[in-house]
Amino acid sequence: MAAAGGGGEAVAAPPRGIRAWLRSAFRFATDRNDFRRNLLVNLGLFAAGVWVARNLTDIDLMAPQPVP
Repeated sequence: MAAAGGGGEAVAAPPRGIRAWLRSAFRFATDRNDFRRNLLVNLGLFAAGVWVARNLTDIDLMAPQPVP
């Protein structure tokens, strides 16, 4: 008889504490065998990069700075 999850995998309990949360986040981000997780992580990193690039384009580093 198959498990209730459908994939035959045990469902992990939610992490308790910051160390367990960080451990599960690291495991989530570094699991090479899970396509959906990798897609989610890569889309998140892409969105963060787009956000940074769009928000840093307003800064002109060559402009003269205001004198106090």
